[in-house]
Amino acid sequence: MTALGGGRLFDLEQPRHQGAPMHPAHQPPGYAYLLHRRHQAGGPERRTGAAGVLITSEHAGTHIDALSHQAEDMRLYGGIPAEGRVQSTFGFTELGADRLPAIFARGLLIDLVRHQGALVEPARWIGLEEVKAAADDQGVQPARGDVVLIRTGNGRNWADPALYLKGAGMAAQVSSWLAEVGVLAVGADNMAWDWTGEADPELGFTLPGHVLLLVRAGVYIVENLMLEELGEAGVSDFTFVCLPLKIQGATGSPVRPIALVEA
Repeated sequence: MTALGGGRLFDLEQPRHQGAPMHPAHQPPGYAYLLHRRHQAGGPERRTGAAGVLITSEHAGTHIDALSHQAEDMRLYGGIPAEGRVQSTFGFTELGADRLPAIFARGLLIDLVRHQGALVEPARWIGLEEVKAAADDQGVQPARGDVVLIRTGNGRNWADPALYLKGAGMAAQVSSWLAEVGVLAVGADNMAWDWTGEADPELGFTLPGHVLLLVRAGVYIVENLMLEELGEAGVSDFTFVCLPLKIQGATGSPVRPIALVEA
């Protein structure tokens, strides 16, 4: 947290490092940072330089999903076919990360940890009634254009990849509710917003929120958020800032989102 003109700034990004939690579907390429050029004595001048190489999936660490990331029956958001010229070795010509907006919007935190007084149990779906109960208790009423973040407490498990990957996730009804409201984006402190442990019992496929939000509604998903400090400060309403990289044709982008809270 950083003081800012009487207000507060909360950093919502998890640290990036080799061995951090990552969904198996994104390994390889995974994540690696290699220091290929080092400071060395004995050169022609007093100045020396160092530089590295970053190798990463666009879905490593805290990131936002572009609308090209998921398809249903081989169609992207807006009914665009996920084939032919749209999808190539060098990325997507439609709905890539370069089309992601710079997000500056009202942010809302639904804090399940604050509501129940404990971390959400791992390896399960988080139902709509549970989320709405916390939202009502905290005076959170999502509206069109908002960014809604949900804290489960799983962010504190980032140093334990096996435990982090078991984190609970939102049931399909949660995604449907927020899509119907017309939110701009959603996010959570888990690997995939959804629970990754099984297929949705009604829709019959895994990651139901990815279809309901990205494909059907055009709602962005921010994953692997760090919401502990924001939640422990008792914050529910803030300004959410998230600036995706303009990676042409990519299915997502690393981000460093922040929450700005007025004094």
